[in-house]
Amino acid sequence: MSLLDRIQTDLVSAMKAKQEARLSALRMIKAALQKHTIDTMKPLDDAAGEKILKSLVKQRSDAADAFRGAGRIEMAEKEEAERVLIETYLPAAASESDMDEAVTAALAETGATAANQMGVVMKAAQAKLAGKNVDAKTLSAKVKAKLQ
Repeated sequence: MSLLDRIQTDLVSAMKAKQEARLSALRMIKAALQKHTIDTMKPLDDAAGEKILKSLVKQRSDAADAFRGAGRIEMAEKEEAERVLIETYLPAAASESDMDEAVTAALAETGATAANQMGVVMKAAQAKLAGKNVDAKTLSAKVKAKLQ
């Protein structure tokens, strides 16, 4: 079942269950995916769908932080609930040990020893973690710690 089909199925079940918050978030996800399909004039593949979902997760996290900074706790909680829903459609997150192994393997593969080679190591580590949802900030921190 494709990502768009899964979202459509969940959208219908949210309508039937009268889950307004879930319905709103699912409509937003579906609109973003369909916009990409229309803009590129190509069918949505898994990699593009995952990239769009990751950008939506980042938007929700940034918005929640902004709302918390402004003292709008109820809006921050709404954004965080949407982020959690979006994350259910992403692949499983990479564990700490997976990231450590990937960084170690990337360092051995690239032979990097200095901090100015961080980009090469990051690229290699992300390639090793392909198919998993990786937090780039955490991975970057791990690479930086190993290179120093």
